[in-house]
Amino acid sequence: MKDDAEAPGSRDDLQSTLESFQQTLRGQIDDRRQTIVTVAVVVAVGMAAFAYLLGRRSGRRKSAIIDIRRL
Repeated sequence: MKDDAEAPGSRDDLQSTLESFQQTLRGQIDDRRQTIVTVAVVVAVGMAAFAYLLGRRSGRRKSAIIDIRRL
């Protein structure tokens, strides 16, 4: 087996490449954090409103008409 230092893609090269990629990605996320949070909040509120309206409609459709008679 070859020594890791002699290999064309050594562990240190791979680690430095992945760290630089990670730092770049973190920088992009930090730049767009406010937009990401805003979109997430809008989507969550929209989903909650949709679930509420869908449940309300379903409840109206399945509501029973109760007829009470005295004997």
